Amino acid sequence: MKFKTVMACVAIVALTPSCKGASGENVGQKSQMEVLDVKVTSAKGGVHVFKAEVAATPEDQQRGLMFREGLSPNAGMLFPMNPPRMASFWMKNTPISLDMIFIRKDGTIARIAAETIPYSLEQSESGEPVAAVLEISGGRAAQLGIAENDKVSW
Repeated sequence: MKFKTVMACVAIVALTPSCKGASGENVGQKSQMEVLDVKVTSAKGGVHVFKAEVAATPEDQQRGLMFREGLSPNAGMLFPMNPPRMASFWMKNTPISLDMIFIRKDGTIARIAAETIPYSLEQSESGEPVAAVLEISGGRAAQLGIAENDKVSW
């Protein structure tokens, strides 16, 4: 890991319970978030499993993947929303591109905001009430053939 990444993580470790380097390993304190297997079943026949941290608290959801220098290809963060609601996300303080997968109550994908722009304040919106949002590495959904109406479970 580069010295710059280590120093950035050291500088913010007091503000966040987890900071990850480019390979996805924790630097500083370990994450307090539960990690679940999130399975996406594609209409094209593929099944993809992501190890997703669960942003269960309002504080975890507000912080999300801010300050993360990297995300491994099969990692992500899940934002459960109970009850389902309209969702809007931005990339403030997020140095990596993400795919935001908006998930309906029935587990189908409502929308994918693909390859979001790092640090952008532009809102990525669900377009309809959703029960969860899964964030994965930018471009990964297209790479795996994940599309709207595919099924997500955890």
